[in-house]
Amino acid sequence: MDARNFDAIVIGSGISGGWAAKELCEKGLKTLVLERGRSVIHKVDYPTMQSHPWEMPHRNRIPLADKLENPVVNRCYAYQEDTAHFFVRDKEHPYIQEKPFDWVRGYQVGGKSLIWARQTQRWSKYDFEGPGRDGFAVDWPIRYEDLAPWYSYVERFVGISGNKDGVETLPDGEFLPAWEMNCVEKVIRDRIMSTFKDRHVMIGRCAHLTQPKAHHLQQGRGQCLARNQCYRGCPFGAYFSSNSSTLPAAAATGNLTIRPDAVVHSIIYDDKKERVTGVRVIDRITKEISEYFAKVIFLNASTLNSNLILLNSQSKRFPNGLGNDNGLLGKYIAFHNYRGNILANFEGYEDKYYFGRRPTAVMMPNFRNVKKQEMDFLRGYMTFYSAGRAGWGNSPQESFGPGFKEKNSLPGYWHVFMMMQGETIPKIDNYVSLSASEKDEWGMPLLKINVDYDDNDEKILKDFFEQGTEMLEKSGCTNIRKSDSKQAPGLDIHEMGGVRMGRNPQTSLLNGWNQMHLCKNVFVTDGACMTSTGTQNPSITYMALTARAVDYAVSQLKRGEIY
Repeated sequence: MDARNFDAIVIGSGISGGWAAKELCEKGLKTLVLERGRSVIHKVDYPTMQSHPWEMPHRNRIPLADKLENPVVNRCYAYQEDTAHFFVRDKEHPYIQEKPFDWVRGYQVGGKSLIWARQTQRWSKYDFEGPGRDGFAVDWPIRYEDLAPWYSYVERFVGISGNKDGVETLPDGEFLPAWEMNCVEKVIRDRIMSTFKDRHVMIGRCAHLTQPKAHHLQQGRGQCLARNQCYRGCPFGAYFSSNSSTLPAAAATGNLTIRPDAVVHSIIYDDKKERVTGVRVIDRITKEISEYFAKVIFLNASTLNSNLILLNSQSKRFPNGLGNDNGLLGKYIAFHNYRGNILANFEGYEDKYYFGRRPTAVMMPNFRNVKKQEMDFLRGYMTFYSAGRAGWGNSPQESFGPGFKEKNSLPGYWHVFMMMQGETIPKIDNYVSLSASEKDEWGMPLLKINVDYDDNDEKILKDFFEQGTEMLEKSGCTNIRKSDSKQAPGLDIHEMGGVRMGRNPQTSLLNGWNQMHLCKNVFVTDGACMTSTGTQNPSITYMALTARAVDYAVSQLKRGEIY
């Protein structure tokens, strides 16, 4: 029993789970981290981190057989031969698509923190106020002011590059030096901002060490070299991951135990004690069942798996899932709409080039329905663009011989790529549930996903195409081409909700501290907790929510409010 008792248990080792582990361990709690995937140790288990394409069997391409057998994961932008070992293939953990949904997963210590896109933008006060003001979701139980100090806390540790832009719709943070826009991006920025007074264009903010601080160097992390090989695992620790940062910090305290290959079956509710006492686990390899016990549980298995675990955590007191008296567990799933893309050409500046492969784009915060409802749709979208030179594409006819090689060694014309990141509205009919008959190889019910776009998403897409085209035209771009990817929800990898925060236990599962209303020693701080999605990349918000929730949970433990 002693070997199975801890002060705290964290389920999941990704971006939010790593933060929970670090904060709990540093506050003196003996902490167990349960990870359903294999062990991955920073640098030791990055097999392709220094590989050249010609050293790989398929020159960094995915074989046709893999594409046919695993269509979902093959649609992910980061899934290639050099990164495939960090992704879950479709056949390895099936799920039921009641409507098309591309569920991209990374099962290993570090989770998707090894393969995320590393873009980090704070929410503004308008994002937290929006649902309560516009009525499209329940009111957030917190405001920007509640989270601002925690944004600063995690930004300093993580290392975020960016500028102090002074834009209220995208608050400034604690930044390392920013990446530079290239010459064409600057021209487009200047022309957009001079033409459209409600639009602010700035370089992206991302979790890359452009100039490491002393505490980053002490972690063994180094400067980003702009290699654009991030999804292989960065041997320099130049981008933030659990493996290079939070988990080593947790381990340094002597309070951390990590158990990989631990598929969490359910959270244990003791009907006699009337509280949660631990976690039931199935060994991924042997299928052996074991139980671990703790005073406090942090659930960070990633949005949909966290919903699955809670739905499967059934007891006499909670027959429909842990804390699910109101029947809303698994409901109000939302995501980000990435369907809109615009391509264009830009003439001139052919005597100019740029350095490296910058790990971020130029961004523009949402300018629709920010302070009040103005459009015929709810909420809005962030916009990102980048400009680059297209190689030898000026002469596609010449594809063999010395002329081809000569042109291929020179940069071609400038091209521009623009994309949207649209907010979707949480709806009760976008939900996940458990299959009553189909189970996975560990005997757990398969997750059924019923999530789709709606008319609001189509209107946002239309507005992006109209506004994006106009902005590029006013900026001097030519040959503008719009494209709707028609991708299924999920490929954005920003799924959120199902265990949302709120003020009222009748309409939410968590309170303003990410604490379950009906199970006071259970906290959910990954994407499942989100009440709405905002238009920003969500990971920095998960980190800040986690650090804040741990601080509260430990204070509650010390006061005897949690036991």
